[in-house]
Amino acid sequence: MQLDIITIFPEMFKGPFNQSMIKRAQEKKLVKINIHDLRQWAEDKHKTVDDKPFGGGPGMVMKVDIIDKAIKEIRKKKLKTKVILLTPQGKIFKQKKAEEMSKLEQIVLICGHYEGFDERVRELVDEEISIGDYVLTGGEIPAMIITDAVVRLIPGVVGREDSLTEESFSSLTGGLEYPQYTRPVEYKGMKVPEILLSGNHAKIKQWRQKKAVEKTRKIRPDLLKKS
Repeated sequence: MQLDIITIFPEMFKGPFNQSMIKRAQEKKLVKINIHDLRQWAEDKHKTVDDKPFGGGPGMVMKVDIIDKAIKEIRKKKLKTKVILLTPQGKIFKQKKAEEMSKLEQIVLICGHYEGFDERVRELVDEEISIGDYVLTGGEIPAMIITDAVVRLIPGVVGREDSLTEESFSSLTGGLEYPQYTRPVEYKGMKVPEILLSGNHAKIKQWRQKKAVEKTRKIRPDLLKKS
């Protein structure tokens, strides 16, 4: 997979993308991540990518012509690609969407800033995504979150791929993950459930399914309604 991120703050991505699983995925050439500075497509000497909004109002708006140039140069027509605008107005990003995106050959993420985008930018993209009903200073952190969620689903990135199917919000479970325990067996009076020490895998599986439903019903009942 090729993942292209368009931003005006490329330095923000150095730390998160040079650590842990995403770093290993790049080293194994399972994903190629390109960080593009939007200002390289600006034509004036000040590298301007925003301007005052027509009709007046506070803040600055990111220019449609600059973003259009960036998309045209970055998007690979021969690849299965989606260009995604990161904006509070988009559909909420969920695990199912991460699974869909992990099957693409190229993803282009456009990070916003200031007061947002010229409305015509929406005509240039395939989809709009939000990571939640709140406003951030820009799209860089959402881009990092989406990248992390998608890259780990690419075959070969996670050591044991079967573990992905039992995670919270996965397409198979739909709800929260069952409780997990490890050594010590007892700590400050808190004991590991006996069933997990029994070695009876069929009963353990049933117990985990039951506990996953109980946890979901208690913490996120809305997920049970959807599934």
